[in-house]
Amino acid sequence: MKNRIKVYRAMHDITQAELAKQVNVSRQTIVSIEKERHSLSLELAYRIANYFQADITDVFPNPGNDDPEEKKESFFNMF
Repeated sequence: MKNRIKVYRAMHDITQAELAKQVNVSRQTIVSIEKERHSLSLELAYRIANYFQADITDVFPNPGNDDPEEKKESFFNMF
């Protein structure tokens, strides 16, 4: 799952280990999520977003919600 956890960690100046402790998972789980190798539960996604006081869709953007203007420009650039 696409995510912006690393960006949010940098904005809050915290390590993977600190975030893991705050959301009650292992540091390796945070590493795996950041590398998009871990299918996290909705509950964990909310815990992470809540920790950063962010909307869940900001931390975990929905790939199906692409900007329609970008799609249109991309389509016209093909010709």
